[in-house]
Amino acid sequence: MRLAVAIAALLALPAPSLAVETLTGAQIRQAFEGNTVSGRGIRGNPFSEYHDAGGQAYGNNGLVENDDGCWTVRADEICYYYGPPSARVVSCFTIELTGRLYALRSTANGKVDALAAVEPGNPRGHSDRGKPWVCDGLISQAPERGAPLSRRLAAR
Repeated sequence: MRLAVAIAALLALPAPSLAVETLTGAQIRQAFEGNTVSGRGIRGNPFSEYHDAGGQAYGNNGLVENDDGCWTVRADEICYYYGPPSARVVSCFTIELTGRLYALRSTANGKVDALAAVEPGNPRGHSDRGKPWVCDGLISQAPERGAPLSRRLAAR
């Protein structure tokens, strides 16, 4: 009986709340660079990407192995881009941290797109699988973002 009363008393206590912190660009870089971000998208697709200091995102974004995945931090968001300039896909996110859980919130629609954890280093051994690629940082070359930056500058 005493045990039941003690358990009931414990359950009646308010649960500790964890504050949500929206990370700055510097905090995002510090948390992600040189580490592996693994989690699930809102549709349940698992992902795991090692964020190399050179901008490469090794691993998989969903169920597809990255052949050209790149990442960069702009202001207070992280952007990923995949594909050649003519068909580049870009996704940018603000990052919210609650405890050890990272929420990636799309800057396009404001909705949480994925939940993840950060693993120190590259424990899963993600790599370029012998097919290196270079990250040019030219997010502006995505088709939906207008003409490539080089063409816009040449047109001036």
